[in-house]
Amino acid sequence: MSKFPIDLGAYQRITLDPSIDTLTTEQRDSLKANIQLCRDAIVFFTATGAARGVGGHTGGPYDTVPEVMIMDALFRGSEEAFVPIFFDEAGHRVATQYLMSTLNGDLPAERLMEYRAAHSHLPGHPELGFTPGVKFSSGRLGHMWPYVNGVAIANPTKTLFCLGSDGSQQEGNDAEAARLAVAQQLNVKLIIDDNNVTIAGHPSHYLPGCTTAKTLAGQGVTVLEGDGEDLDDLYKRICIAVNTDGPVAVINHRPMCPGIVGLEGSTHGHDVISVKVAVEYLESRGQQAAADHLKEIKAPKNDAVFLGSSDKWDANRNVFGDAAVEIMGRLSEADRIEKIRVVDSDLEGSCGLFKIHAAFPETFISSGIMERGNFSAAAGFGMEAGKQGIFGTFSAFLEMLLSEITMARLNNSNVLSHFSHAGIDDMADNTCHFGLNNMFADNGLSDGYATNLYFPADPLQMKACLETIFFNPGLRFVFSTRSKVPTILNTDGEDYFGGDYKFVSGKDEVIREGTHGYIVSFGESLYRALDAVERLKLEGIDVGLINKATLNVIDEDMMIKIGNSPMVLVVESFNRKSGLGSRFGSWLLERGLTPKYAHLATYKEGCGGLWEQFPHQGIDPAGIIAKTKELLKL
Repeated sequence: MSKFPIDLGAYQRITLDPSIDTLTTEQRDSLKANIQLCRDAIVFFTATGAARGVGGHTGGPYDTVPEVMIMDALFRGSEEAFVPIFFDEAGHRVATQYLMSTLNGDLPAERLMEYRAAHSHLPGHPELGFTPGVKFSSGRLGHMWPYVNGVAIANPTKTLFCLGSDGSQQEGNDAEAARLAVAQQLNVKLIIDDNNVTIAGHPSHYLPGCTTAKTLAGQGVTVLEGDGEDLDDLYKRICIAVNTDGPVAVINHRPMCPGIVGLEGSTHGHDVISVKVAVEYLESRGQQAAADHLKEIKAPKNDAVFLGSSDKWDANRNVFGDAAVEIMGRLSEADRIEKIRVVDSDLEGSCGLFKIHAAFPETFISSGIMERGNFSAAAGFGMEAGKQGIFGTFSAFLEMLLSEITMARLNNSNVLSHFSHAGIDDMADNTCHFGLNNMFADNGLSDGYATNLYFPADPLQMKACLETIFFNPGLRFVFSTRSKVPTILNTDGEDYFGGDYKFVSGKDEVIREGTHGYIVSFGESLYRALDAVERLKLEGIDVGLINKATLNVIDEDMMIKIGNSPMVLVVESFNRKSGLGSRFGSWLLERGLTPKYAHLATYKEGCGGLWEQFPHQGIDPAGIIAKTKELLKL
């Protein structure tokens, strides 16, 4: 490994006593030196993620370095008084956890340069037991404070810190956590970075009238506001918090990425810093070796060629927005306002909803990180016949909405939901952001209100799917991946879903015929399964391929066809315990169909990186080929 080009040995291991709320000149100078050293390091090693193409969220950890440096010194000064863990409910600030693991001797500095790379054990959110020195799993944004409350109950004589943000505070979990913490007078001290930035914009713009400080104060939490970049004031407020019984919120106002030219105050600072801006920053700081290292990094490429697919790739998550805009454009402005409302949960850029926002802002509501409430708002709008609520977020967050989905169904609501980032493809954030349990959306009774789940295989089928289902009544869930997918070809080498193709809800499609059995797949797994099928045919193994784009509706004719074949293998990237394959075998048996059966799906913790997730789970073409041969005993 290359030597880490920033000297982390210069970190000064100072101690601080919270009973003394002023800094000496020596302490202040040491803290300032540590802050600058750690900010330089964070810019550098998160930028290696940008250079490698795996992302990396620079702004959050960079912003909160002053608070973390103070916490570290307090832990060192009086470890028995604290639970010495840097709990953080903004899990994407994982760079903080990795840096502190290195400074505490658990993680070699050179490992930081593998940030978010496949098999590096440095994923985009902290995972307990996966990375040396990491002491907790943060899960998703805004889920940590309620958990820390429980840790506080288990450690009644100690003080706990929980790093938060104005974004994480938008989650309803935190409102519940605040009430419990106040009622039980738990010694949880929230250290909140309030930089007025989330992914899609500025909370003061899209949630006017709401402030983190007033919300927490109204729930009974003691609030101490100040400038996060004023070191003396920040330290004083943290000391007051430690010496005040019960929950206290130390709210630190600052622009996003203070001091980084080209990012300060910008929403672009939320995700990873670009290599160009990082190089400029590091060179201005005299960190030339670090800048030079960034310039030399080459992003790994997936050079695999997938048989049966074209060389045209596109992101279905954005195609959803394109298709919706085309359909909505056929309506008058008055009809759009009357019949359609789009409710975004700060992820419009990730779910393709930004295209609707740009084209038809009169139908668009930019809301906060409040998935439960936003889905219900979309459902409420769609309660009346002829009206459609449109909702979008990441598939990982679908699990949070099960009760709201049930309520929408009970009220006969019309909601078209787009859950992007389904499955595991291109997911360097790793396990907590995998969209694995999407089938949970189909949680109603058999005689209940219509609920259909769709996972189109390529951009052409996404457009065709939207054309068919856009104005259908009931609940419709459309899934897409973070990754791009290629267009599927027929046996003549033409686009399978092109030309006069029409999507039929509930009907499965024969992509390739086969006499030895069939592989059943969908979404981004389909083109990989198609590659496996084509390669098997070249070996004389005549296996067919079925596209099941409507996940939860049984196509009786297709079930009879494939059930009478020698073999059925379901391939998906959903959870092996809860995905399509967990149902499909029962469907076959209920019909007296007994082919040899197996299913491949996600079954273990992720490995980080991008396309590397698929071979890690054994659902890449090689894994599919091997399982097919095993079933056929070849």
